[in-house]
Amino acid sequence: MATALAAGLVLAAPAPASPAPTGGGVIKADDPAPTGWAAVGRGTDGGAGAPAGSRYEVGTLSELKAALANSGQPTASKVIYVKGTIDGNQALDGRILGEQDYAAGYDIAKYISCFGPDGKVWSDQTFDYCKKQRQLRQTGSNNMKRQIEVSIPSNTTVIGLGADSGFVGANIVILSATNVVLRNLSVEAPVDYFTTWSPDDGNGAWNARFDAVSSVTSDHLWIDHVRLTDGRFPDNEAPLGPNGKPANRHDGLLDLKDGTDFVTISNSRLSNHDKTMLLGSGDEHVDKDGGKLRVSYFGNYFENLQQRAPRVRFGQVHVVNNYFTGSTDDPHYPLTSEAQGGSSYFLGAGYESRIFSERNAFELTGPGADPSIMVSSYNGHRFSDAGSWFNGKRADLDAIARASFEQHRETALAEAEASGVPAPDWTGWEFTTDVGWNPADVYDYKAFTTPQAVKNHALQFTGPGVMTVKQ
Repeated sequence: MATALAAGLVLAAPAPASPAPTGGGVIKADDPAPTGWAAVGRGTDGGAGAPAGSRYEVGTLSELKAALANSGQPTASKVIYVKGTIDGNQALDGRILGEQDYAAGYDIAKYISCFGPDGKVWSDQTFDYCKKQRQLRQTGSNNMKRQIEVSIPSNTTVIGLGADSGFVGANIVILSATNVVLRNLSVEAPVDYFTTWSPDDGNGAWNARFDAVSSVTSDHLWIDHVRLTDGRFPDNEAPLGPNGKPANRHDGLLDLKDGTDFVTISNSRLSNHDKTMLLGSGDEHVDKDGGKLRVSYFGNYFENLQQRAPRVRFGQVHVVNNYFTGSTDDPHYPLTSEAQGGSSYFLGAGYESRIFSERNAFELTGPGADPSIMVSSYNGHRFSDAGSWFNGKRADLDAIARASFEQHRETALAEAEASGVPAPDWTGWEFTTDVGWNPADVYDYKAFTTPQAVKNHALQFTGPGVMTVKQ
């Protein structure tokens, strides 16, 4: 079993008998994940043991990609130290590329106009420029992908050397890899200049292409003391779309998809974002995700996240000692629950998910703030919480999850009857707090027992810059 540590006190291994506060800790390149799902099985230590020739210090995108290639041995153990900020849009000549560099002549206002006055149907004939705008949008998106995508291979540790070391405008992808560690990094989500308007997605929706960090069909990942945010580019400053709302230029902050497994996300700070953390990419993907997506969220700070913190399908997910905050009247990222007519939530229980929530502290302020924001059911009927708090007081998340599931089930049954089609399978299930697993049976850990301790840890000891990096 993994070493027992207080949740949030995820430092180095082996653990001392009495763990010191996180802020006084040290990050070393050979540290393994001390607890959570990443510590199960083969464990997760990234590039531990890498020889001197496979330990790099990088400060530009080209240097980073060369280090990841590791002299033709990309999956051999390697450690990469990031010094300063690496821009995913930085060309080889040092220029920072923008929309017109990727697709000269593209105009999002012209693109939108080609869906017609109601924003419902695209036609190349709506205006004489529509065909060209369609082609430019696709070409620009593909050009941007080739530029900003950074693929992290197996047996890799990436560590930021300073509080602001990390990435802006990059699309970090862990693709078909195993044993990857990301620590002490600041990551600003990439802006998708070529986000697409999808009129048939609900009442119409924007769908950006690029995540800040994502994992696809990978396993044994440890993400620790990382900051992820929209940063300088909040979506409410984007051009307005056909629905009268700003275009969504960001996709996920930290998405785990297509059978990703054995992941610990600890001591990290995620803030100011809409579609935050998605586990699994569709209810139909049981072949890819069934029995996988085992993820632990330990001692993180989730601030002003409008939804998906996380939204889980299929996975056995442990959410412990995290601090969730937001406001109904935040000027950039307001949180509006279903009870208020919105779609914001923190924990999303999706199809076949099995979430074990434990001693999390939720704080929501502003007019109409209500505890239903803590958890919403999206076809998920198995959820259990132990000892969490809302605005400093004990909260009954199980009752909220049950009510959400039963409300959505009632709606789905009524829609099926009205349309004459069979109701989905999940409408035949009953809500239960028996999630079929207990984290204590899988790995050792110790949780903070007061909301003050959870909040204090989040405010003082999460994100990059609170630990000393030892090279």
